[in-house]
Amino acid sequence: MSRLWRGLGTVVQTSSANSHHYHTIQAIPRECIGSRISSRDRFQGRIPAVVFSQGLLEKNPNNRSPSRKQLLTTEGKQIRSIIKSVELPFFCSTTFQLQIRAGSGSSVLLESGRVLPIKARDKDTGKILNLVFVWADEGTELKVDVPVVFKGLEDCPGLKKGGHFNMIRSILKFQCPAEHIPQKIEVDVSKLDIDDRVLMHDIEVHPSFKLLSKNESMPICKIVSTYFANPEPMKV
Repeated sequence: MSRLWRGLGTVVQTSSANSHHYHTIQAIPRECIGSRISSRDRFQGRIPAVVFSQGLLEKNPNNRSPSRKQLLTTEGKQIRSIIKSVELPFFCSTTFQLQIRAGSGSSVLLESGRVLPIKARDKDTGKILNLVFVWADEGTELKVDVPVVFKGLEDCPGLKKGGHFNMIRSILKFQCPAEHIPQKIEVDVSKLDIDDRVLMHDIEVHPSFKLLSKNESMPICKIVSTYFANPEPMKV
């Protein structure tokens, strides 16, 4: 169930992190590593994956938590089906149940838990070559890139007057408890006039969220009166 948060002229909707509990990703341990092994897995319809605690990515070794790292193999058909259902832009802001079984078709469950994907597509090819997950146990603080979706463009007064919508940020990074991760943030721009803008700190979210930005006064969108040949670049 979604919740609405009203800010300064905006309505922000955060979708429940539990909306995709019915998706369970099946995986088996991957003992061998290397580019040839990964290529063979992909040729056979599988996708190499890894899961670990996000604390393993901390730059300061003193802040790193036990890794719980496991090399895995997932079924490409299942992953593509899940991504199609969830929609790719929201895949890495949605938690899923992960079951690690002893082998293909095995009923022996080695480990299970909730995970958050943090990488799905290859930056160069756009293809799903590898999957990277972090454990998303309840109470764990995770850093998440949350997509921003803008609503109400068709009713926006500024656009009706001939203005143009300038989207500056399509993603906001938050640190939040795993059980409260929003799949997306919807910003209602239906009341914005020309020269109005929505700033990062205008967005009201769950009190446990921490916006990871050096400048919360930066705009995420604005209505400009004139179309610029070189508009302010969109940031992610």
